[in-house]
Amino acid sequence: MLTGLLIVLLPLLLGYLVPVRHAGLLGGINRGVNASVYVILLLMGVGLAGLDDLAGQLSRMGGQALALFTVTALCNLPALWWLSRRLGLSAGNSTVVAGAPTSKLAALGGSLALVGVVILGVVAGLVGGAWLGEALFLRAETLAEWVLYALLALIGCQLRNSGMPLKQILLNRFGLAIATTLAASSLLAGLLAAPLLGLSWSEGLAMTAGFGWYSLSAILIGDQLGPLLGGVAFFNDLARELLAFLLIPLLIRRHAALAIGYGGATSMDFTLPVIQQHGGVACVPIAVVSGFILSLLSPPLILFFLSL
Repeated sequence: MLTGLLIVLLPLLLGYLVPVRHAGLLGGINRGVNASVYVILLLMGVGLAGLDDLAGQLSRMGGQALALFTVTALCNLPALWWLSRRLGLSAGNSTVVAGAPTSKLAALGGSLALVGVVILGVVAGLVGGAWLGEALFLRAETLAEWVLYALLALIGCQLRNSGMPLKQILLNRFGLAIATTLAASSLLAGLLAAPLLGLSWSEGLAMTAGFGWYSLSAILIGDQLGPLLGGVAFFNDLARELLAFLLIPLLIRRHAALAIGYGGATSMDFTLPVIQQHGGVACVPIAVVSGFILSLLSPPLILFFLSL
């Protein structure tokens, strides 16, 4: 099991060792990450199509994802509310930041597109499976593994070249406190949800260690535990982001730490424009640091728990 962990962590570490200073190359890496995510989610959909009793399995996946999301939210929200009271962090004025989307539909579009890719993969698997049989699903699984290794290397390179110095991260006590609280309460939720889902304690921890990074959690868990649980992780973390879009405008003025923290790893990218728009520019560095820490923690934690 530890050998498997090292095999998957190796490309992440190799990518982190590569410094990139050319803006065009960084842009290519970012596009490569996005393309890899779409390819792997498409292949995950193909894998779902290969399950016996597909309708029953999808129904089970939806029930498990709802149970996991409910337990996680019931752990995250009180913990972040308590932290909000302790920190006394307040958002600035609600002036709209230039470039921030003014439509929640625009912010949700990218998330919903990923759901569409999974559905497209299921349809492609059903159609292709009728022609190629089990060979299609075996090839899809092998291809997904190789694309996963490439994705991890690119993600490691992104983290290395994010422009976020370690000193700046550690000195931002608000971002560090929010990330720590979100991570601890999410892992507690994983322990509580594991018996409900019929999982071991380590698998339960892995399921909630995505911290909202739904594309990566789905890929890593699907690779180790199968497409069904990969789908559960995907929809659990995706639901976190969707709820964050609704909570941020409502809570950021009075409970800034809760509003910033609930989005988890997405607070440095997908939910950041909404945080900017409704919380002001003062919230941006806090959100970026919190999201960066959670993004840095998520891959090794998921892989570690899956190796136990």
